[in-house]
Amino acid sequence: MSGPRKYGTCFFEQYAQITLSALLGHDFDDLVNRDRPDLQSPDGRRMGIEVTRAMEESKAAAGVLLKEVAGLTEPVEEEDLETILENGYSYGLQADRVGRKELRYWSMALPLRRIIASKVDKCGGGMYGRFDRMGLYVFCKDPVTDLEVIKTLHYTMNLQKYLEICYNRLYLAEVGNLYVCNLDDGLSESARLIKLPISQEQRRAFYLEALRRQYGGR
Repeated sequence: MSGPRKYGTCFFEQYAQITLSALLGHDFDDLVNRDRPDLQSPDGRRMGIEVTRAMEESKAAAGVLLKEVAGLTEPVEEEDLETILENGYSYGLQADRVGRKELRYWSMALPLRRIIASKVDKCGGGMYGRFDRMGLYVFCKDPVTDLEVIKTLHYTMNLQKYLEICYNRLYLAEVGNLYVCNLDDGLSESARLIKLPISQEQRRAFYLEALRRQYGGR
């Protein structure tokens, strides 16, 4: 198991941990930023969560990633604009722009099913070790529908059906919602999916806290 790494390179992992803690409770409060997987309980055993990103392939191919102030489809508050320009991250404040520091993060993203297949394969092969609970947290650059989430949930379950090491939870995060997918066996269909809205106020709070941790420590 790898040791801790600096938060300065991990804005999105920080944002994921803050979101999980705020929306799902204290089980996620003590997760620390490490590698393989990105978020782990301090004991390196209770919980491990890999954090990654997905983007529609046509969007990546078309090169429509937007830097800083370009491509706005909705008004942006001056305070938010200054924050994005100063820190280089837009995620959590604006859905339709990409800050300069996160541009490479999104440009390396694979489409949703491809990245899930890759991560399931790595998990099953033991790359992330063994934890009592394993999660995969995927930042989605584009909005996803409830039907797409349900299809993705079943796709993931089918991929890991015969694997000894597999994910218990799939978290699909878009700017305004967090979808929590329960991948455990023996559950009814209605118990597998929870959709948690994220308000603009919450988004701003998560964003600022992730920045604070990145530049000022936890």
